[in-house]
Amino acid sequence: MSSLDPTLLVDYKKQNSPGLFDGVRQNPKSKASLSVVKWLVSLLLTVYACLSIARGIASYVNPIVPKRSIHLPDLYEASVIDLQTGLDAGHFTSVDLAYFARIEEVNLKGPVLRAVIEVNPFALVQAASLDKERKKSGKRSLLHGIPILIKDNMATVASEGMNTTAGSFSLLGSVVPDDAGVVKRLRKAGSIILGKANMSEFARYRGKLASGWSGRGGQCTNAYFPNADPCGSSSGSGVAASIGLATVTLGTETAGSITCPSSDNNLAGIKPTVGLTSRAGVIPITEHQDTVGPMTRSMTDAAIVLSVIAGKDPNDNYTLSQPDAVPDFTKALNKNALKGKRIGVPRHVFSNESISGIHPYVSVAFKQALDTIRSLGATVIDPADLPSADEIISSSNETLVMAVDFKIQINAYYQSLLENPSGVRSLADLIAFNNAHPKLEKPLGFESQADFYLAEGTDGRNQTFWAQLAFNAELGATRGIDAALKTHNLDALVAPARGRISQTFYRLYLALAGYPIVTVPMGFLPDDVTIEPAGPTTVYPAPGVPFGLSFFGTAFSDFDLIGFGYAYEQKTQTRLARRAYSAAIPKTQLKDIVGRAGNCKH
Repeated sequence: MSSLDPTLLVDYKKQNSPGLFDGVRQNPKSKASLSVVKWLVSLLLTVYACLSIARGIASYVNPIVPKRSIHLPDLYEASVIDLQTGLDAGHFTSVDLAYFARIEEVNLKGPVLRAVIEVNPFALVQAASLDKERKKSGKRSLLHGIPILIKDNMATVASEGMNTTAGSFSLLGSVVPDDAGVVKRLRKAGSIILGKANMSEFARYRGKLASGWSGRGGQCTNAYFPNADPCGSSSGSGVAASIGLATVTLGTETAGSITCPSSDNNLAGIKPTVGLTSRAGVIPITEHQDTVGPMTRSMTDAAIVLSVIAGKDPNDNYTLSQPDAVPDFTKALNKNALKGKRIGVPRHVFSNESISGIHPYVSVAFKQALDTIRSLGATVIDPADLPSADEIISSSNETLVMAVDFKIQINAYYQSLLENPSGVRSLADLIAFNNAHPKLEKPLGFESQADFYLAEGTDGRNQTFWAQLAFNAELGATRGIDAALKTHNLDALVAPARGRISQTFYRLYLALAGYPIVTVPMGFLPDDVTIEPAGPTTVYPAPGVPFGLSFFGTAFSDFDLIGFGYAYEQKTQTRLARRAYSAAIPKTQLKDIVGRAGNCKH
């Protein structure tokens, strides 16, 4: 069931002990042999296939083929509510949801988007169980029976038959001690973990490598133009959500990696306040900036997912600082949320085209967006500059903080593993592993390990580290976002989500402050835009590639920001203005699955 490129796996197996990297791991707790585990997986899927055939035969007696009056939602756009409505009405089941077929069409075939790194071999069995539970006792939550793709840096236990690798062969076959905190919450809500999304390897904290590339997953590309840059490290999550390879996806952000791929893939994305969602079991960069959030096709879906995954976790002490009650973020979904609000525009440096790297067309769209915000009843304060803007652009303090944290935390992650067949147990081992396996981890154009070497050269959280961390908070929060909000009596700030300095903005201000960002679609680059290289095989800008608008504010202002993003989204409906290029749009729909015995092919 794996979406891993088999040529890479074969090459790795030639260099290692046979049988260790066959896709399904041995669980050391059970001591079961790999062949037994494989046999059990095969048996479960065979049993399910037979049940599926039986259901197909039964349909002749009690037909479930949809009547003409039944509307089956288009999976390209289908929302959580659309699917729950159909599931509750019995028009289809969670087993019927055709995401495996859709992934197969475009992931390693056709446009070869490489958005999904592997799928869950137990997903259909879990879907059948959740369908049965729905009939017997009702649904647990709005995510009951909903398939979700999670980024490949979020841990899932060995019994799931999936890897957790951050895109690296050094973690293939590793056994984690527990599910990630957010995964536990998704399971409790009745979600189906459909599989793992490809990502920039180690969340792009390795070196100067193209966005969306990992050794295991290869180069993920945007679905809006062939070989376009998908942006950010949550690239696979962004591409998968954009064309309906899952209902919703999860990403992580350290510095722009939910915001940018949401922007470039025509999505609604939420980068929550650091500490609102648990990072326990997530392969880390830095505890001072990492956060987990939803990437979806609408603010409604994003709010539903955030309401499930937010909350305190004893395994992540940052979450203990959040308010006691997790808000129902769906209550923020108010079309009038911007009425009477004051929204600021940080013009100095960040909106100056000559130094920002923002495409002129984005600036035109941003001007129109501000007019829309005004039409929705908000007062736009323009400019509303951040006092530390010039300082933060020239600052490099975050480099040391990230390097120190990464070495400490990645070493701890490797050492926490119950098993790791590659033998890697530290950052030093990881660097050596990549050097020893260049065909897997250092192909032409993807050799850099500059960030790894920088981190390995650090010597812990010393006085310099703590001084720079404090200064970062001062620049990003005290004399940055909070100062602008207070000076101008603002409810939030707003800016384009794309552009060289815009990305610097997110990396520095919002990342260092740990503050939230809500991103919604704002427009698409024109068809006559000049195409430029972005990586060895990717391009940006490119015709038709989306770009987004970001609302941001102070700590735990997530609820208000969701309302602002929703009001803008509902007024503009920008996402619906353009679809992905034809070859990148999967053709399989619910009508091709419902009432047929053909589920066996999945």
